[in-house]
Amino acid sequence: MVQAYILIQTEVGKASSVAETIARVPGVIQAEDVTGPYDVIVRAQADTVDELGRMVVAKVQQVEGITRTLTCPVVHL
Repeated sequence: MVQAYILIQTEVGKASSVAETIARVPGVIQAEDVTGPYDVIVRAQADTVDELGRMVVAKVQQVEGITRTLTCPVVHL
């Protein structure tokens, strides 16, 4: 199982609706609107890195109101 944090920037005033929409995507553990340089932070999981990438590109990035994403895979050192 691969997990990652997805940091999201949105259009002005869209953070709450983006977080609500992404929270319903299969594989998303949690989606929260936050303050700071990013507007929404998502914790997601998938069976493989490839599946995680497909989820980000095909589902997360397609949500209306998103302007940029940064995916940070969780590592266990």
